[in-house]
Amino acid sequence: MAVPKHKTSKQRTHTRRSANRKIVIMPSLSACPKCGEMKPTHRACSHCGYYKDESVIQIKQDKED
Repeated sequence: MAVPKHKTSKQRTHTRRSANRKIVIMPSLSACPKCGEMKPTHRACSHCGYYKDESVIQIKQDKED
């Protein structure tokens, strides 16, 4: 019968078990300083296309009738 050669430490056991106990955390959101829409932090705003006061994405304007 197979027997472990050394004791498994608490740290190693907890590290192994923690992979199965991960908590899914919602991404943090912040208001865009340019347009006020909520956006993920450290990302360009999908509404206006600005990041750190610079236009980095060209957003198509929808035509309203």
